[in-house]
Amino acid sequence: MNDMSHDNKWVGQRTPRPDGVEKVTGSAQYAADFSMPGMVWGKVLRSPHAHALIKKIDTSKAEALQGVVAVMTGDDLPLLPLDVPLPQGPNDIRWIARGCMAREKILYTGHPVAAVAATSQAVAIEALALIEVDYEVLPHVIDPDEAMAPGAPILHDWLKSEDGGPTNISNVMTVKTGDVAQGFADADVVVERSFKSASVHQGYIEPQACIVSYKPNAQSTVWSSSQGQFMVRGLTAIIAGMATGDIKAIPAEIGGGFGGKTIIYLEPVAMVLSKKCARPVKMQNTREEVFMSTGGGAGMSAHLKVGATKDGKLTAVEGAYNFQAGCYPGSPVGRACHFSFSCYDIPNADVKGLDIVSNRPNVTAYRAPGAPQGNYVFEAILDEIAEKLGMDPWELRLRNALAADKPTIYGAKIGEAGIQECIDSVRNHPNAKAELGPNQGRGIAIGYWGNAGGESSAQLNINEDGTALVVTGHPDIGGSRAAMVNIVAEKLGIDYRKVNAQIGDTNNVGISAVTGGSRVTFASGIVVDEATDQVISTLKERAAAIWGIEADAVDWRDGAAHPAGPNAGGFDPLTLPELAGKMEATGGPIMAAVSKNTKGHMGVVGAHMVDVEVDPETGQVTILRYTASQDVGRAIHPSYVEGQIQGGVAQGVGWALNEEFIYDKNGRLENAGFLDYRMPVASDLPSIDAVMVEIPNPDHPYGVKGVGEIPLVPPLAAIANAIADATGKRLYELPMSPPKVLKALSD
Repeated sequence: MNDMSHDNKWVGQRTPRPDGVEKVTGSAQYAADFSMPGMVWGKVLRSPHAHALIKKIDTSKAEALQGVVAVMTGDDLPLLPLDVPLPQGPNDIRWIARGCMAREKILYTGHPVAAVAATSQAVAIEALALIEVDYEVLPHVIDPDEAMAPGAPILHDWLKSEDGGPTNISNVMTVKTGDVAQGFADADVVVERSFKSASVHQGYIEPQACIVSYKPNAQSTVWSSSQGQFMVRGLTAIIAGMATGDIKAIPAEIGGGFGGKTIIYLEPVAMVLSKKCARPVKMQNTREEVFMSTGGGAGMSAHLKVGATKDGKLTAVEGAYNFQAGCYPGSPVGRACHFSFSCYDIPNADVKGLDIVSNRPNVTAYRAPGAPQGNYVFEAILDEIAEKLGMDPWELRLRNALAADKPTIYGAKIGEAGIQECIDSVRNHPNAKAELGPNQGRGIAIGYWGNAGGESSAQLNINEDGTALVVTGHPDIGGSRAAMVNIVAEKLGIDYRKVNAQIGDTNNVGISAVTGGSRVTFASGIVVDEATDQVISTLKERAAAIWGIEADAVDWRDGAAHPAGPNAGGFDPLTLPELAGKMEATGGPIMAAVSKNTKGHMGVVGAHMVDVEVDPETGQVTILRYTASQDVGRAIHPSYVEGQIQGGVAQGVGWALNEEFIYDKNGRLENAGFLDYRMPVASDLPSIDAVMVEIPNPDHPYGVKGVGEIPLVPPLAAIANAIADATGKRLYELPMSPPKVLKALSD
């Protein structure tokens, strides 16, 4: 059933969020809020060096300190061989394990070396200072371009180049189609540029935290902040050397993740400490530890060459993206090579992607990982081509828009992604008619994100009074509880206030993949819809039994069972509360559970327009107005969708203008806190106009596609293009901070 109409009672409405009161009153329970009787505190000893061999660790003095109940090192974890891949989604468990605790060597400043559990945080910190580590310090390399240079320090002797020599390039991927040489021969204009983007952090407000209680003869329990309790359970089991079924993972409320909490850092360490001391262990990162030792979004450099005819048709693309992976392989360079070009009909392409290791924590997902960086490069070049051709930049993009039935350069088809509709909604927006003054400019960009499906589970329980409880397996980051409440209320035909939503732990709901990939409302919506269908079937059967007719002769509408027609009988409707009250007499509890690997997901397009003002005296860039349109498929809860769009834009503003990790000559992070890591605050942002274009997904019962990640894809390029329009100078490095802008103006 594809319910695409807008005459629904609850789907598409701005119902109050189920978690709203708890969030604003401070009663919501986050991981750091949990405590247990007999609990002790765990702390991690981190390396002061960026690259070093661990010769010896002496923990004897720490163990002897009064109040210390357990000490551990990497030797207390199972050794996961480096030559045996252990994939977990887009990640590899080998690298996650060594991010929890170093084994063979230190690979970044802040790399965990040992951990202690003590009766107080103060004692634990004192104990860390007593652990003696003998390091053999090695040369380090931070920048991915420097890591590729001849003579660069080599991180891993098991990484080999094509000729068998040492290298920091862990992987090379190539996307090819057509004849690039002929494509450039056919071009009337060619733009070739080099770009660079700094690594950035997701900026979640809540640091990682957990409390773990090991039980030798029962299930051990993990309470933690994450984007997936099943991910926490699975990774903790493998890294700590336990059976998966011996762990129960309970999700807390999450204070932001944006991809950064799709892997774990503390839980296996706390599990080992808890096992050693037979007491619950609580651990939480400080803000400095978050910045120093958890993965952010990948930095990159790129060189791209693009050709077009004089009438604005793209003929060829050639170049390379060089992505920072961190200390082990695994950057999102593939998505840069793919999604940067997904909106366009490009007949000839040869694009390489390099995955490069350097002495930083391994990168993790950050809201559309790989796509914002890659999109920035191509969309900035498109603006230069439009300028050289004297063509409207919107028109250039529309002239090359990929048709729904044509393949991208990597072979996939993006379908009805709303390129024309999103562009039109921005071009016709009142902001497009705003007059620009001196030192002001306007920039535009479009972008694509593929979205995802995957494992999802839900169950729906009908209570004795006719209220309902929907339980899903995904932590709620973007409003999924409100969306599921709307779907259940709509389908059951009851008031949304009669439906409660809960995120289940690993014991009371089926396996569900992490909250990420813009997948949760899509995937949960499918299983919740099917579970509700099953409950309605049961309700119809119960009504039929009461009336003494066949279940096929019963309809369900407006929250009640009705005879399907005059031939079925003249029975009065049986409401949901009435049927619920008769559960015991008519067959027992009414519930349904659905688990499946959801399919049918579709990618989406966003089109952004931004006006900026550049101060010629300081280089400061002020965002004057921002318009962000995107194909949302179907907005189950419009307020949440608008919030996702606005949040993505805000993060894009920070990435484009201010945010970056700054390392000193010793490889130590210099700005490991929000005072020095400059994220935008409210005064840095204008009103962000979110425009929802609804082109429903025909393979979803409510038309959902996904909205969470695409808002971060176009902002980098749109802001870069606006600065170029305001100043006549184009910058090719992010962030475009005041010193860089001022230098460009003076040059």
